[in-house]
Amino acid sequence: MRPEILYPLFASVTSLPGVGPRIATQIEKVAGSRVLDLLWHLPRGLIDRRFSPKISDAPCGPTVTLTVRVDSHLPPRDKRVPYRILCSDETGFLYLVFFHARADYLERTLPPGAKRVVSGHLERFRDELQMPHPDHIVSPENAASIRRVEPVYPMTAGLSPKILASAMTAALARAPDLPEWLEPTFRAQRGWDDWLISLKQAHAPGEEAELLPAAKARARLAYDELLANQLALALIRHQQRERPGRALSGDGGLRQSLLEALPFSLTRSQQTALDEILSDMARPARMLRLLQGDVGSGKTVVALFAMLAAVECGGQAALMAPTELLARQHYATIKPLIEATGIEVALLAGRDRRAARREALDRLADGSAKIAIGTHALFQESVRFKDLMLAVIDEQHRFGVHQRLDLATKGKGVDMLVMTATPIPRSLMLTAYGDLASSRLTDKPAGRGAVTTRAIPLARVSEIVDAVARAASAGARVYWVCPLVAESEASDLAAAEGRFADLSNRFGGRVALIHGQMKGPDKDAAMQRFAKGDAQILVATTVIEVGIDVPEATVMVIEHAERFGLAQLHQLRGRVGRAGQSASCLLLYGEPLGATARARLEVMRETDDGFRIAEEDLRLRGAGEVLGTRQSGMPDFRLADIAAHGELLAIARDDAKLILARDPGLESGRGQSLRVLLYLFERDAAVLTLRSG
Repeated sequence: MRPEILYPLFASVTSLPGVGPRIATQIEKVAGSRVLDLLWHLPRGLIDRRFSPKISDAPCGPTVTLTVRVDSHLPPRDKRVPYRILCSDETGFLYLVFFHARADYLERTLPPGAKRVVSGHLERFRDELQMPHPDHIVSPENAASIRRVEPVYPMTAGLSPKILASAMTAALARAPDLPEWLEPTFRAQRGWDDWLISLKQAHAPGEEAELLPAAKARARLAYDELLANQLALALIRHQQRERPGRALSGDGGLRQSLLEALPFSLTRSQQTALDEILSDMARPARMLRLLQGDVGSGKTVVALFAMLAAVECGGQAALMAPTELLARQHYATIKPLIEATGIEVALLAGRDRRAARREALDRLADGSAKIAIGTHALFQESVRFKDLMLAVIDEQHRFGVHQRLDLATKGKGVDMLVMTATPIPRSLMLTAYGDLASSRLTDKPAGRGAVTTRAIPLARVSEIVDAVARAASAGARVYWVCPLVAESEASDLAAAEGRFADLSNRFGGRVALIHGQMKGPDKDAAMQRFAKGDAQILVATTVIEVGIDVPEATVMVIEHAERFGLAQLHQLRGRVGRAGQSASCLLLYGEPLGATARARLEVMRETDDGFRIAEEDLRLRGAGEVLGTRQSGMPDFRLADIAAHGELLAIARDDAKLILARDPGLESGRGQSLRVLLYLFERDAAVLTLRSG
């Protein structure tokens, strides 16, 4: 149950005075539907109204607050002309200018002869000073009602700053004084105020510096959010570790057969990762491990050894991939490698024929199929395993955190191995995968060719087409990646269908097309033509980003490369140079290039180290965009900035460990306050974990 002290914060914004359904809809677009969402909606700028010069000294541009006398109204004869009001002080005069104004309102608000305090921006028009639509107009005795420093919030169309400010004031008034969950010595070292004071300070910045992530009030709130995240992960991990598993350590016979069948030796990091995985599997507790490996580093082979270890123990293993294309490719890779062992592999994908699917389900249920490979179809209710011991999830970030648990329910004490070919920055590792142990593949497998990367203006696309023609005539295979499927009036980005048509005019039937909106059989047919060499150029969207393996491909062209994230560019580049020969990656960019886009392309030219690229991606784009957190189930922070608050994240992780070591049930005084913190940041699942033991 959520603590009663938090009830006001989880109420709808319609409970605030002056917020009806229409305004609530606008607030929901920009912040959220609850009072709490407003509190987390921090200012991104400020307007300083403290500058109060005389008219003769007032500059154009910056915000000024002037005390003036209203001299006369000059209503227009033509409605298309603005309403002007002449005002003055002892040093000069100016005009207040209003478009589409109501004369009666202006006469009431600015009666001739009265003094008024006006605040806004000055400009010159026909050598006359004017202030169009002042932000504030009040009498001198009410001048204190104008906030001298006014926060500026992210806005949306249809919501006025005044209405949002009023709602924000009401929301802050609802914020309770919560019990302190931070350790007093640590808080004193940082010079942080309590939660409520920090919250109010964050909404009332006095200087630009108070808008920065390092500002005391913002840092305190960010740490609270990070601590809630790390404590929740630590609780879940603790509970998962406590759940009984099964000690799995086979006789090694199947693994030896695989080792002899492989046309290469394992790299040092592959062997290290495999040792870590097998060591986890041999323990009685359930394995929860993440296997990170750069593009082409050999994760699938490591996972296959682990799956065979489960089969050696008399059990079954399942490998789940995010797309049918990738699932079928895993099946095509794994089946011939273990054919000599006599082990049956079942493929479960969404568009299997009913009879084939029924047969695969029966073989999994009676245990004759030892390894299952498929998409999310694997954790549908109709899928039954005789004895599932190991679940492997490929490209975990494309599923969402909770889906890996669904597959684990298909067996008893199932060990879990999740894999990603998208190198994850350390800070995101801690926030998103803090409940997992981690292994990294850092070596490049033997036989990987060097990839030369060049950035070229899109204006030179005809030269690139000529270069592709030369490469194709020499027998090369070429990927040409576009950011969209079809042309759009709203966008000037390259579209795959249009580029396919252009290249088909030049190269005829040697061009194939693949994108996510095509039907499965059509995608398979296009990939088959490219893999066999019947088509030498494959025009595609980012559907080829993960897992596609055509070793003969040596050229990657990425159109509008400036619109892709670094991790995505790195994934795409990893599709070429896989058979030992040197390869090329051509990044075509639209001009002019922004500073961030230019920096991304520079990083791509400088390095092929996926882990360095991941850290740069985080630095340039921020955590919100890296891996697409909203889609991936990764935490979507409202107050913390992972790129800026890395030090606080590390402290929060250590703090969470210490808290659970001292008070695993959160029963102490501080423990009870930490329960409030978990509910405040909606880590309710962690509290339920605590209750269920």
